Amino acid sequence: MEELQAVMNKEIGIERLEKVRDVFVFSCWTGLAYIDVYTLKDENIQKYLDGNYWIISKRHKTGIPINVRLLDIPLKILKKYKGKQPDHRALPMPGNQKMNSYLKGLADICGIRKNLTYHLARHTSATTVTLTNGVSMESVSKMLGHTNIRTTQIYAKVINQKSGSEMDALAGKLNISMNTL
Repeated sequence: MEELQAVMNKEIGIERLEKVRDVFVFSCWTGLAYIDVYTLKDENIQKYLDGNYWIISKRHKTGIPINVRLLDIPLKILKKYKGKQPDHRALPMPGNQKMNSYLKGLADICGIRKNLTYHLARHTSATTVTLTNGVSMESVSKMLGHTNIRTTQIYAKVINQKSGSEMDALAGKLNISMNTL
């Protein structure tokens, strides 16, 4: 989450990198794959009966329906670019190779030592944004458009490994015993 915050809050000053940052952050909060954001159109953003805006679409890869409620951050990003893209596209998207190349520059600017790729946004959505914050495996699976929940469970293993290593670190720091037992 700290790295995501660093990317979101960084003053960029270079328009193309700012656009790349915005669409990367959008995917971190929605879980959409590159191709699904690339093909996302204004008509896919709909106000639902609950009064919230949702992405109503299908995964390009599988044809599985995806319904993602838009939280404040992705909504702000959509509003920033609304009506400014050709063919009623929702967001400015360079080619995938260019995107990943620009993300390397963005990582450098933000002081992130990871290999930042667009697909990492999808992983971040699944782990850092949703599962870590208590969204159910079933809901995350549906939002990501997975055909099988076992695919989503891979992300849960990452979270379990991280929490296990964090608990090991805590145990080492505490090193407290109870002599009365």
